[in-house]
Amino acid sequence: MPAITPEEVRHVAMLAHLDLSAEELDRIGVELNRILEYFAQLQKIDTEDVPVTSHAIPMTNVFREDEVQASLPVDEVIANAPDGVDEFFRVPRIIEE
Repeated sequence: MPAITPEEVRHVAMLAHLDLSAEELDRIGVELNRILEYFAQLQKIDTEDVPVTSHAIPMTNVFREDEVQASLPVDEVIANAPDGVDEFFRVPRIIEE
């Protein structure tokens, strides 16, 4: 696997708006190359018999079934609003003209 060059590290730092010193760029370049070397080792592992999973532990859906229920009366809901008008909530304008 090709090593990450100092120019690539500088380019990524610039894209991330990071102002790094030359010393920090060198250190990060070494760390990134170590990470890539580790990934290269992982790619050599035979995973042919390993089942595909999306989670390390079994997951179950904990949501309840949707059930139609009566809602609160509109006047009670609007009574809790800081600024209710008729059947609506009044909110500050956020879109400029």
